[in-house]
Amino acid sequence: MKTVSLNVPVVGVDGKTKSKIQLPKELFGAKVNKALLAQAVRVYLANQRTGNAATKTRGEVEGSTRKIYRQKGTGRARHGAIRAPIFVGGGIVFGPKPRDFSLKLPQKMRRAALASALTSKLTDVIIVDGLGDIEKTKIMARTLVAVGATGKTLLVTSASNNRAARNIAAVDVIPVNMLYAYAVVSHQKLVFMKEAVKKL
Repeated sequence: MKTVSLNVPVVGVDGKTKSKIQLPKELFGAKVNKALLAQAVRVYLANQRTGNAATKTRGEVEGSTRKIYRQKGTGRARHGAIRAPIFVGGGIVFGPKPRDFSLKLPQKMRRAALASALTSKLTDVIIVDGLGDIEKTKIMARTLVAVGATGKTLLVTSASNNRAARNIAAVDVIPVNMLYAYAVVSHQKLVFMKEAVKKL
């Protein structure tokens, strides 16, 4: 694949272009592997499942084990125990049991999937200088609108957290060292702090 220079504008908190920055071509100029990206998304979603659903079989339900009525002579169907699945309050046949849904993805594949995700979302990337100095939620919300981050937005920070953006609707905050493929593809806009790009 032919590599190209990835110079993108860096905007200030007022939305005006201040300078340009070159994005790492290994992450933003990679070949998009859709199959790998789909696999990374599937692994992430599978790992969010707790697998705690559980039901009791007829052997685990509390209740008497005696025969509920005699075998013959009643005119009714033959039954042995009140805990049978056919009765209300009885056991469940083939019900869910606790299980582990987690899947694993090798580190090289995770990195390649992240590169595919970032490359596919390159047109939605916004690099902003000065976001780290904002401490008020109201000012942060205004700034995100000014830079064009409308809709579901992922704010990639250089630090562990950014308090100013935590309570803004449709905005998720993630430190750059925790960035993963699903977070990238599940948002409409990607706002990177300028400092975060350097750490990427």
